[in-house]
Amino acid sequence: MRDSYDIVVIGGGLGGLTAARRLAREGRHILLAEQHSQLGGLATYFQRRDHIFDVALHGFPVGMRKSLRKYWGKDFAERVVQVRSIRFHNPQFQLDTTFDNRDFRAKLQELFGLPQERVEAFFAGIAAMNYYDDNSETTREFFQRYFPGRTDVWRFLMEPITYANGSTLDEPAISYGIVFGNFMSEGVYTFQGGTDCMIEMMQRELRSCAVEVETSAAVDKIYVAGGKVRAVRVNGREIACQAVISNGSLPRTVLEWTGQEFFSPEFLSGLQKVRLSTSSCQVYIGIREGATIPYIGDLLFTSTCPEYNTDALLSRNISSRTYSVYYPEIRPGTHKYSVVASMNARYEDWAKMTREEYRAAKKAMIEDTLAALEQYIPELRSICDYTEAATPLTFQRYTGHLQGATFGSKFDGLRYSMELFKQVGGLFHTGSVGIIMSGWLGAANYGVITANEVDRYLN
Repeated sequence: MRDSYDIVVIGGGLGGLTAARRLAREGRHILLAEQHSQLGGLATYFQRRDHIFDVALHGFPVGMRKSLRKYWGKDFAERVVQVRSIRFHNPQFQLDTTFDNRDFRAKLQELFGLPQERVEAFFAGIAAMNYYDDNSETTREFFQRYFPGRTDVWRFLMEPITYANGSTLDEPAISYGIVFGNFMSEGVYTFQGGTDCMIEMMQRELRSCAVEVETSAAVDKIYVAGGKVRAVRVNGREIACQAVISNGSLPRTVLEWTGQEFFSPEFLSGLQKVRLSTSSCQVYIGIREGATIPYIGDLLFTSTCPEYNTDALLSRNISSRTYSVYYPEIRPGTHKYSVVASMNARYEDWAKMTREEYRAAKKAMIEDTLAALEQYIPELRSICDYTEAATPLTFQRYTGHLQGATFGSKFDGLRYSMELFKQVGGLFHTGSVGIIMSGWLGAANYGVITANEVDRYLN
């Protein structure tokens, strides 16, 4: 590391990585400091024995292809491929869908028996949503307007989005509609080669354009002088800079790293009311070399709960899981299979356990997940040779997000994220914040939005 840079990017999630790449094009001298030993944030991976596991779900909208092409290059865009199918299995319905506009319209009419004009009105309502409009209507009210009392339809429309950004029926409909609309354009896509391939490609690209990438580099202080950023402290060393982009937790950025004395009482009062998103648990299942599993869908949304229920989705008494299934074609040239089970979760349900209770709870979650997955892969236990689990505490440890908040803050955090530089000159934020959060696509695009603001500021 040098003693000074134009910009320091704190955190190597997709928002921070893309912001750094965008600004590097302008010839800025950039340090990207990631406190973990590898990049990616929540869009990362890890390796155990001979298994590579992607963290989080592996689906995103087709818009990711355009964003990757524009901000990372053609080689990235060419690896964006559509998944074959998304499957639902719950007490209200079982179906297989390509999760695109045409197929969703057909399913709503043919399977759920809805009149075409009602379906078209719903999609028109989604298309008309605008961030700058009145955002007081909740998703529940929005669904009730078009599909009154049809909780089966609500589940079909809502459950995947809850896994994508942690939203509930009682949050602003706009935070649901924009994410849903993104996916509805042309279905669900993934990155061929896996997350490990994408992150390694991004790291090479950043270094090729002179971004200094440092892992195991923890920032714990942002210095301010004369109302502007002047430096950061990285692993105990002061590094001068003209601007900072935080890709970390919004509350930590303000209250812990910078200090509340630099912000107005009104800003701090509003920030303290911002709700963090919920967290997640995951179970990682490695299939031994040479064994195969049947095709059960690329994403499989399962539940034993009678209806869509936020409390049930978050409960430690797990009734709903989404399985991301990794077949060999996702990583061409290999013959490996793996499965990642994802469950929404509450931090407080895990935070107060003793070490012994915590280990026992993780072991029980793995066992319950194997038992649930055997419904779809009966021979699972005989071909599984590795399992691991992650909890909200795991996500807090590796990302630094308060309470392991998988999706950052709720919709009300967006204003405070976007207006940070109005409080402290040169201080910016990017990451998973409310409406911006549409998985990988939202994180990358918000990185570009923030980079453009930084460029204007420095100019």
